[in-house]
Parts: sequence; structure tokens; C-alpha cells
Amino acid sequence: MTNDQLQWQIQPTIQPPEWFIQEVRQHAGTSGHYAAQLLWQRGIREPEQLAGFLNPVLFKPASPFAFGQEMWWAIERLQQARNAGEIVAIWGDFDADGITSTAVLWDGLGQFFTQNTNLLYHIPNRLTESHGLNYQGIEALAQQRVKLIVTCDTGSTNISEIELAKQLGIDVIVTDHHTLLPERLAVTAIINPRNLSPEHQLFNLSGVAVAYKLVEALYETLPDIPKQPLEDLWDLVAIGLIADLVKLSGDCRYLAQLGIEKLQEDSQKSPAMRRRPGVGRLLEYCKKSGDRPTDISFGIGPRINAVSRIKGDARFCVELLTSRDIKHVEKLARETELANARRKSLQKDVEQQAAQKLTELDLSTTGVIILTEIGWPVGVLGLVAGQIAQKTGRPTILLTLEEAEEQESRGAEEQRGRGAEEDNYSFPHSPTPPLPHSPLARGSARSVNQIDLYQLVSDQAHLLHRFGGHPFAAGLSMPVENIPLFTEAINQRLRQQIGADDNKLGSRIISVDLTVTVAELGINLFRELKLLEPCGMGNPVPQLLIKDCWFENIWNRNIQDAGGKKVSYIKTEFQICDDSAQIGFPGIWWGHYKEEIPQGRCDAIVELDFNTYKKRYEVRVIAVRSLLSNLAPIQHWLTQTDWILDWRNQAEEQRSGGAGERGSGGAEEQRSRGAEENHLEPMVDRQTLIIRECPTNWDDLQLWFRRALQTKQKLAIAYPPPQPVPPSQIWQQLVGIAKYLSRTGKTATQAQLQQKLGIGDACLQLGLQTLTKLGFQVKNGDGYYQITKHPELETPNLDAEISRDIEQFLAAVREELFRRQYFYEIPLSTIRSVAYQTTFSQND
Repeated sequence: MTNDQLQWQIQPTIQPPEWFIQEVRQHAGTSGHYAAQLLWQRGIREPEQLAGFLNPVLFKPASPFAFGQEMWWAIERLQQARNAGEIVAIWGDFDADGITSTAVLWDGLGQFFTQNTNLLYHIPNRLTESHGLNYQGIEALAQQRVKLIVTCDTGSTNISEIELAKQLGIDVIVTDHHTLLPERLAVTAIINPRNLSPEHQLFNLSGVAVAYKLVEALYETLPDIPKQPLEDLWDLVAIGLIADLVKLSGDCRYLAQLGIEKLQEDSQKSPAMRRRPGVGRLLEYCKKSGDRPTDISFGIGPRINAVSRIKGDARFCVELLTSRDIKHVEKLARETELANARRKSLQKDVEQQAAQKLTELDLSTTGVIILTEIGWPVGVLGLVAGQIAQKTGRPTILLTLEEAEEQESRGAEEQRGRGAEEDNYSFPHSPTPPLPHSPLARGSARSVNQIDLYQLVSDQAHLLHRFGGHPFAAGLSMPVENIPLFTEAINQRLRQQIGADDNKLGSRIISVDLTVTVAELGINLFRELKLLEPCGMGNPVPQLLIKDCWFENIWNRNIQDAGGKKVSYIKTEFQICDDSAQIGFPGIWWGHYKEEIPQGRCDAIVELDFNTYKKRYEVRVIAVRSLLSNLAPIQHWLTQTDWILDWRNQAEEQRSGGAGERGSGGAEEQRSRGAEENHLEPMVDRQTLIIRECPTNWDDLQLWFRRALQTKQKLAIAYPPPQPVPPSQIWQQLVGIAKYLSRTGKTATQAQLQQKLGIGDACLQLGLQTLTKLGFQVKNGDGYYQITKHPELETPNLDAEISRDIEQFLAAVREELFRRQYFYEIPLSTIRSVAYQTTFSQND
């Protein structure tokens, strides 16, 4: 993200009263100056408020009966069920908040009902069922003679499903925290903090905390029955709270603090002595100790979420969190870790494909980014959409187009009243389902900059199959044919929503809390900042500004992968230095390359952290910008007339081996070039970087500009002219490849397909999508494409719709060929000018 999109907002330095600093000092064990300044800035200014914020023992939590009559009705019905020996079912959800909510009720209600006899639980399958209650599940519970369902983290909008339960003789208690309907549901009780005022200390509870409050109320009304203390649930509550990214204030912060203490206490014991050996094993897998909220948000939470994203069925996660069987939970933890590794792999694939598609959009005219692809795994689309939204400063929607077998399966499921959405929301709006033969696009949406994404999507309900969510995130599905109209309509609605406030698009504000020096980094500052934990929404991680600094010992493992693309999860490591210290301080910059770190002196925004694995304090870079005093030598370098060399007229001769190669490694390099020609793979010597494949957009060149600047090397443009292959011939080749792979059962990588066809990723994906209209099935597993077609299925007649799809593919190929021709013919003076402008826009 360039700095015209990134705005630094530095908080003014405020000197708190001396009495306030003294109070903070007692808790910090250090000077307390920085922590006092931060707390004062964040509105923590009264002695009682300060004490409760820093020490949970001094906080006054709200009674569970603050929910009023609804809680009393719930407790009365639970007591009735217990006295009558009824079977009670917990209905949870498949994300981390829903899983921990289910685990809290399983352990908590398990003190009053016999587990697996009078107490059951149900977790919907992410890939085949929607969030919330569904008909099939309720009917199954009725067959098991369930008389009471207690929901957690779901249920607030399931009108028809609750009506079915009532008809089947099942009462429902809803515990949830999602948006309520205008009228109360016809349930026994609905315990939802949205019924309270926004100022209430319980208003921000997540699903797991609401479930905990129900158990707490039962403990208070039947105190002689439980055998295990209520405190044993705190660690589960903390995991769900922090993983769900709720505002950590009031009772949310209090419960998270208590839970983290329990988590750390339990993780330090031997596996045989742990209350939750499964949680301890997850912490070991992610090399965390459980004493930090980031151990949950970056460790436990993503691993629990990965199970449903990859497998769909996440029921075993409740066992993982609650079982005391060490061998059993070891097996479940290992399965969870494998699912998380698979999630990372799938997410990486989608990130790379989405990044390529993003380069083909004109962001200057795009409000809401909408990217579609056949076969994208629906479970990771929300994660990638969130990354793109943060990077571009624009709401982002990623959609996957269902394949033929999914379409048939979905048609059958619709008849039973089920849908299949990706995100963690109930779906109150369900327009008429499409016909079974109408393909669906399903996916996730994420927002930024206070743009109400839910309202934007809601305004297009007539174009959708199903949707739900909240202002910052949503899940949705729609008939594929509605995507163009939806795209146009939602962008128009966004322009109406933001009006003249253009700052909401393409911009991101970083708020700087403190200005520090390198000498001040370390254990004492870390202890003060840790007083603010757990950090999250409403209490963000402190952002530190280090002025007039520079970087040394900069390195990262991989610049590009074998295909010449950026590598996901890359990080740059360094030492950050300034005039206050004789030695630098270690740090990392996730997702960035060493070429992106400015040379010379600069200002940097960082977070201070403790690396449990390396046992060291370090900083994480959030943003960095050069000082104006550094720009003169850079400007001198960029304006050199021979900084970028034009070797395009020599490319054909070099490729055929007829001419010597300037700045190259000679014969050895010639031999290694064959497998690399179709990628922007550098051939580097002491003097020159060489680009060998013609790009299709300026983004392909920007990394090269930065690399050349960083290494002070010249940059040679040495790509050959595009081959004049007719688009129709490329289409025929693609169909031929599809028939070959189907007949032989072989697979091909994306790079192999692109090299054979001579087209980029976007055109390839469109071509594969078009193949499905001809009866082919395209699957992408672990980076290998498998294309199949039943022998008895003849190629259908090319009706108008299929002909139109083929023509769209041909048009895309023509556009790509035009772009390659443009970049082959573009004057060197234009390339130098753009390089100059691009570099300075990233250093202003």
C-alpha cells in the first residue's frame, strides 16, 4: 500500500497527573510513565476504573441475572428438564466462538445433566449446512427424544426453524450475541446482550461469554450440585472471546483476563495434570505458552477455525477442548494441526490467484472489489477477502462458483431446507431459492473504514440467494448470472453511501500512540505495554513511532517462488537502529521483502512483542517511510539515463542463442533458462537484473523497480515480442489439453498450463471455467489441476450461452495479447518515468 493511501495519525503527548502515574507504577513495577500515558489517552482516568482495568480481582462483574426475566425463564426451564429427566441438546456453531460456546455448555450443563445420556450437542457442517438452526438437524434431534434445545452463538433469527421445533414438541432457549429481529422469537428464553443498552457492561459479550453467563446463573441457583468450580470454564471463555474479535471492555475484558491466567497456569503443568490437555497440545503445536492474547488470536483460534474450513465437520473440536484422555486429544490435536496446514496452503493458493486478478482491476474506478473463481475453497474466502480489503482500503467480496456435482447436491439440500454459506452469521433474508439447474456463486465479504458492508449487500437482496452478516463482514450466495448486475448495483450504492467522503475508499489510518527510541525498547517498556492486555477492538495494541531510524542486517528467505510470484507468509528480518543506542534491536516485517525497506534514515511504526520461540523481545513493523533528506541520492540514481536498459530488440537473438548475453552468467545460465522463460525470473549478476517475460501490467514491474533501487543494480528489459497466436487456436489447445488429461487421468500444474498455452493466470482461470460449460469437471488440489469428463457425455451443442462464454474467453485472451504487445512496444522513456513516479510515491 502506498503512503497516499496510508495516513499516519500521531496522538498528541499527554502528561497524566502525578497521582495517576503513581497508581500505574504500583502495577507496572517500572516507571509507569508510558502505561499511564496510554491509559489516560484511552479514557481510563478514574481510580476505581483504573484498578478494575488493570486487576480483574478489583473488577465488579455484572450478575448473570442482569439479563432480566429472560435469564429466569431459561433457568426455570433447565430445572424443569433436570427434574423430569428430559434430554437436552446443545446447538452450537463451527467457528472458534461457537465451538468454545458448545464446550462451555457441555462442561457447564454437564454438571447438572448426564453427558451423552441427558445431554447431547450438535455442530452444523460448515460446507453443507448454514449457520444457525436447520430443519434436518431439528428433525434428527426430535428422533432422539430431545425436549429442549439450548443454542449458543446462534439462533436469534431462526423463525421457521424454531416453529418446526415447537411443532415437534421441542422447547428452545437461545443464547447468542448476533443481531436481533424486531419482534421477539417464540422461544422459552432468548439471552442476547443486544437486548441491553450499548452502554451496559455486558453489551459486547461474544457467544461463549453469553453461554458462560447461563451456566453461571445455574451455578448460583443450584449451588450444591456442581462438582467442578465455575472457574474451570474461564480458559474456554477467553479463547472464544479473543478469537471472535469482540470489543474487549467491561465483562469481556474481565473474563479474558481471568481466562488467560487459567490458560497459562494449565499450560505449565505436565500433560497428565492439565485440565485441558487438548488445549495444551495446541499451544505446543503453535509454540506458545498461553500467557498472551496473541497466543489465542494467532495460535489456538485459527487452528480451531481451520477444522470446519477444511473438513466441514468440526464436532471433534469440542472433544479436543473438553476430553481428559491424553492419547485421544493428541490424535485430535494432530488432526487439527494438519487441517490448519492445509488451510494455509489453500489460502496461499487463493491469495496468489486473487492477487493476479486484482492487478487487472482499475482501482481508481472500483469501489467494491468483487473477484470470482471456479473451485475456490469457500472456507478460506473470508480470510483472503479481509487481507485484500486491508491492503486496498476497499470492501472486498470473493465468490467461488459451484461445480456441477455441488449444484446437484445443493438442489437436493434446498428441498430439505438447508443452504451452504461460508461465514459466521445467521441468515434472516432468504429470497426464493434458485432452480436446481441454476449455478450459484458463494462467498464472503469484508469491509474497511467504517463502510457498512451489510447494508450494501442487504440493498441487493433481490439479486441474492441467501446472505447475512454485520457491518464489517458478510456471507452471501447468488445465481451466477446475477454477478454482473450485483457488481454494478453495489458499487453504485457505495457511491451513494459515502457521498463526498472519498477518504473512506483506498485509505487507511494508522494511529500512533507513543514516540520512543531504540534504546527504550526492551523488557521495561514491554512490561508497561503488557498492562493494557488483552488488546483488541476498543483497546488496540499500542503503536510505537521510532523517528530518524535506519535498518541493518536485512534479509529474508525467499524473494520469489519457482514461478516468479511473491511468496505468501514471507517475512523480512532486520536490526532497527537510531542514534540513541549503539546496537540495533531485532525485528520482523511480515509479508514484505527486503527491497521494500527504504535505504537510509526513515520513520517507522512498530509494535513491541516477545517472541516465545526465540526467547527475545522484538518489534513488528507496521509501516515505514523515508525521510525527505534521503530522497536526493535516490533521485540521483533514478534519473541516471542508463538505469533501465532496453534489450528488447536483442531478446529473440538471445533466446535462440545467437548473441552473447550482456550482464548474464553465460552458457550455464542459458541452460537453466528453459524452465524459467515463462516467469519474471531474474538473471542476476553483479551489475544487472534482467526481466525475461513481457508483463501485462505495471504492478508486474514495480517489484523489479524496488529490487534494482535496493541493490543499486541496473535493470534490463529483455522480454521478446509476444507470439502472434490466434485466440481461437489457444482455445482449441485448451480443449485438447482437457481431453488429454481426462483420458489419461494425469494432472497439470498452473505453471505448466500457462506455459503450454502462453497465457496468464486470469485468462487460464476463465478458460477453465468455460470448460465446465462443455461438461468437464475441473478440480484444483494442492496446486495440481485434474480435469475429468465422463466418456458417455458428449460435448453439448454450442448454444448461445456457451458460445457467449467462449467469446468472453477469446476476448480476454485478445486483451492480454494486446497488453503484452503494449508493454513490448512502450517507449523506454515511459518505463523510466513510471519507475521514478512509483518509487517516489512509496517514499513520500
